[in-house]
Amino acid sequence: MDGKTIGFIGAGNMANCLIRGLLTRGMNSASILAADVDADKLQHLSTDCKITAASNQQIADSADVIVLAVKPQVIEAVCTDLQLAATSSPRLIVSIAAGITIQHLQDWLGDSEAIVRCMPNTPALIGKGISGLFANANVSELQRRASEQLMDAVGVCVWVDQESDIDTVTAVSGSGPAYFFLFIEAMQEAAREMGLSEEVAKSLVYQTAVGAAELAISSEDAITELRRKVTSPGGTTERAINQFEEDGLREIVKRALTAARDRSIELASEIDKK
Repeated sequence: MDGKTIGFIGAGNMANCLIRGLLTRGMNSASILAADVDADKLQHLSTDCKITAASNQQIADSADVIVLAVKPQVIEAVCTDLQLAATSSPRLIVSIAAGITIQHLQDWLGDSEAIVRCMPNTPALIGKGISGLFANANVSELQRRASEQLMDAVGVCVWVDQESDIDTVTAVSGSGPAYFFLFIEAMQEAAREMGLSEEVAKSLVYQTAVGAAELAISSEDAITELRRKVTSPGGTTERAINQFEEDGLREIVKRALTAARDRSIELASEIDKK
């Protein structure tokens, strides 16, 4: 991002954490602009982070990178209101609006723009997010790296090979935190029903979730091997795992992720019908 001016159209939670992540990584606050319909929220962000409060059009006129961080319901109006002057090389536009395809953005902004579609997730709010990225043909290698630097400010990112993969990213990681929250919730409820206090159940389940995730990330073993190592034949873990398998946990997960992916596809279709 060195030497680049980046403008955020929309200053909600995700834009807020991206801005703070960039600043933490050493980006000059003078190189960051933000716009939002909520003037009070924008002013608070501007004062707190020492960035420049601007209008949507001011960002369009001066930013090398434009981040579209508005809700899907209003993004068409926001995009069609922008007057994008011709440039010697395409500016980079990064959209984090769910269900908004590259084609939608090209229809509203023009076919010549360099556009990256991004699907982040909520752990980005604490710098532990993961984002899936897809670029149109106008995006240069330098712009791909700039997109990575942007999203790496709040976690890590991966590129997908085709835009339809973003719907699967949405199902796996975009919606994924809620699946883990549900499993944690279910474990806590079961622990309380078996006699543990709410405080003890919460501590045990939360730390087990954190420890398991960190062990999986740091280990060279495949996840199947990690599971095997803690599943002693005839032991308590094996009994629980067998119950999960008998109750069809794998099929439940597969159906749930498929339903989420299909809903992501439907959301894009609903925009087309407007």
